[in-house]
Amino acid sequence: MNKFDVVVVGLGAMGSAAVYALAARGLRVLGLDRYQPPHRHGSHHGESRIIRKAYYEHPAYVPLLERAFAAWRELEEHAHATLLRRTGGLMIGATTGELVPGVLASARAHRLAHEVLSRDALASRHPQFRVDRSMIAVWEEDAGILYPEACIRAFLEGARAAGAELRYGDAVQEWTCGPEGVRVSTAQGAYGGGALVLTAGAGMGDLVSELHARLTVEQQVFAHFAPESEQAAPEMRRLPIFCVEEPDGAFYYGFPDLGNGCKIGRHHGDADVADIRSFIERRLPQANGALKANDVCLYTSTPDFHFVIDRHPRHAEVVVASVCSGHGFKFAAVMGEIIADLVQGTRPAFDLSMFRMARLV
Repeated sequence: MNKFDVVVVGLGAMGSAAVYALAARGLRVLGLDRYQPPHRHGSHHGESRIIRKAYYEHPAYVPLLERAFAAWRELEEHAHATLLRRTGGLMIGATTGELVPGVLASARAHRLAHEVLSRDALASRHPQFRVDRSMIAVWEEDAGILYPEACIRAFLEGARAAGAELRYGDAVQEWTCGPEGVRVSTAQGAYGGGALVLTAGAGMGDLVSELHARLTVEQQVFAHFAPESEQAAPEMRRLPIFCVEEPDGAFYYGFPDLGNGCKIGRHHGDADVADIRSFIERRLPQANGALKANDVCLYTSTPDFHFVIDRHPRHAEVVVASVCSGHGFKFAAVMGEIIADLVQGTRPAFDLSMFRMARLV
């Protein structure tokens, strides 16, 4: 049985970042995935992901995001690739909702640069949008886009260059812990390690029995729409990233046209292409052209929609990370570093108390 310092199971966003960080620290690393990342069976495909700092979900995420922005730029330099594009970002909703107050709470708590735009100011600066009188916007200059498939490739290529062994098409069947470390059994063999990192995304419930009944896996639809006219095309290319909270509490998000139309989706909730087009008709009519493509990605969510990043409650040599509730990709660059710290017994530089498994088991 081949022995490694660390075995990482699942090589999507968090797993690819983990093998990269661990191998860069000189550890002998094995990465396993039942597919070959980047692939369409998880949560890391689909042209683009939003990155932002003024995090409505909770102010505790902001320090992680500040390090993530820097770490993505460092990965760009190492990989000689463009991974992050700054577009600015608009968070649009009512002051009585969840999105705008949450964004403002994070921005003010961490003194992040931001600007509050009235409905009239929004219409003047970003006339592409149609919003209700009750809505305002928060502008964040630093927000932008990550290119997820390119990010995954950069992590994996960097990990391999640093000595990591990566095996694709090899599904994990079982893992156990004993006096000599961990043992991971797959369809093609068995591997041993001093530590195990589980970053299996939608497969986490099958690998961690304590989480099986606590996780929900949703298929979330996103779609690409052509501009409604040739005249509208330049405006769609100039869009910032955006999130909109509707009066009924529904959240939608979108991206500028990167060459295949504007990508727009609904964040959580049972949506289809018709629902997304209805949103476009209301809020972004210049994007209401032909449907160019649509697809789904998987959200693996906890009941409180916060992450799980922790040591296994019964096996200190096992790190559980990757339950990201549909908003985790932007954190991958810093999560790889945190996972490596946990494996090596180094105290991470961030407060992870909100992400402990104990709250769920």
